Amino acid sequence: MSGPAESADPRRAGAERPWWADAVVYQIYPRSFQDSDGDGVGDLRGITSRLDHIAELGADAIWLSPIYPSPLHDMGYDIADFSAVDPRLGTLEDFDELVAETHARGMRILLDLVPCHTSIEHPWFREHPERYVWSRVDGPENNWIAAFGGPAWSRDEETGRWYLHSFYPEQPDLDWRNPETREAMAGEIGFWIERGIDGYRVDAIDRLLKDPERRDDPPSSGTFPLPLPGDFALHDHVNSQNAPDIGDALATIRDAAGPDAFLAGEVFQPHAGLSRYLGSLDVAFAFEFLFSPWDAERLRAAIASGVAAERVAWVLSNHDFPRLITRLGRDAAELAATLLLTLPGPAFIYQGDEIGMADGPGGDPPVDRHGRDAQRHPMQWEPGPKGGFTAGEPWLPLTDPAERNVADQSVDPHSELNLYRGLIRLRHALAGTGYEPIDAGPEAVAHRRGEYAVVLNLGESALSAPVTGEVVVAVGSLRARAPQSLASGAELPPGSGVVVRRA
Repeated sequence: MSGPAESADPRRAGAERPWWADAVVYQIYPRSFQDSDGDGVGDLRGITSRLDHIAELGADAIWLSPIYPSPLHDMGYDIADFSAVDPRLGTLEDFDELVAETHARGMRILLDLVPCHTSIEHPWFREHPERYVWSRVDGPENNWIAAFGGPAWSRDEETGRWYLHSFYPEQPDLDWRNPETREAMAGEIGFWIERGIDGYRVDAIDRLLKDPERRDDPPSSGTFPLPLPGDFALHDHVNSQNAPDIGDALATIRDAAGPDAFLAGEVFQPHAGLSRYLGSLDVAFAFEFLFSPWDAERLRAAIASGVAAERVAWVLSNHDFPRLITRLGRDAAELAATLLLTLPGPAFIYQGDEIGMADGPGGDPPVDRHGRDAQRHPMQWEPGPKGGFTAGEPWLPLTDPAERNVADQSVDPHSELNLYRGLIRLRHALAGTGYEPIDAGPEAVAHRRGEYAVVLNLGESALSAPVTGEVVVAVGSLRARAPQSLASGAELPPGSGVVVRRA
């Protein structure tokens, strides 16, 4: 199979830039998107049945969180077979239909590549133990800590040896310094490229290579700019991840995926440290932007460092962290969406953000052992009690389908869904234009893209707008009474924002 012909995508007409340069990528958490068979779990056929929603939204591509067979110790990120579909989600034939239908709508499809570890139930762990990282002593080899807490070394009861796991003990780390491991993973990467996918979101890629001498991590200096949970924050992880020669391993991934595949890396590092990854990856996620407080000065700094890194993917929500609405509230979330969708470079949207879904109560008892159920509740399509997600009992309860669903918002011109649709249409008009920050005062975030200017007032006082022209988007506290234009000296109320086109 192959991707959609470039001539079929009018947004690429006459352009030399890659398709993803200003793309909107829509993240799907497959278990929670659409159930097609009534078992309460979303599946591939369900995704195919809802592609028109994503196409109408205006997205350029979809990214599927893992669809592979898994014992679900880490909800699919513990993979037992890299080249198959979890039977609970469908079949390879279902996947092929999904690829074809996605391409028929002029969109691309990305899978989640998890190269750093496997499930402990993957056949390789017993049949090819040399592909994993084992302690060279009888016990933990160093003081490395797992991301979810506790030592990063566990004893294999069958052999008595100790193996490394950067995440849960059920997720042993692969040894990417072993050429055999690289060759085996290259084959798995190529398998899905041959089936027609257009690229990968590459999971936890800063864990791929560690210090070859396996030295201890030093105590924390307190300078790492991203949040670290629990006892993981006790160390500076300078040896257990982010090795200086990471580019060698990434080159294997690029060669296996091919030059045209889009590779977006989950690199949990500050923007200034992304350059060593971008030799082989197309973009890396802008986590300083995602985790920035809702503070104008901090946001401006995060955007500036992201723009300076040159190839970042902007994101404000995903399956691992609290949703945008929960973090910021509804008015501020509208401003955040406007900012996300007017910055240069690809932007990722998590399913449900377009209808303003907030975190839910989670499972009772919890399903995800790290507490991330709240961000993974099923998508809400209709106002009924099961939200159009399933005819059965949903694997997690729906949050608030009567108040927030696609059907109702589709016909409401003032809904969050139609705001997102409008912003994405605008984004396509911005494609290929330059980016210039605007000084609009200490409580504002503002920039210019071609003939458009974006001004967001994050403060508690009115702001004198530094631009004039036709108002094409108004958000936050100004949305219900948006002016048709801004004249010189016009004021923007607190918590409001506009996109203006110069006359």
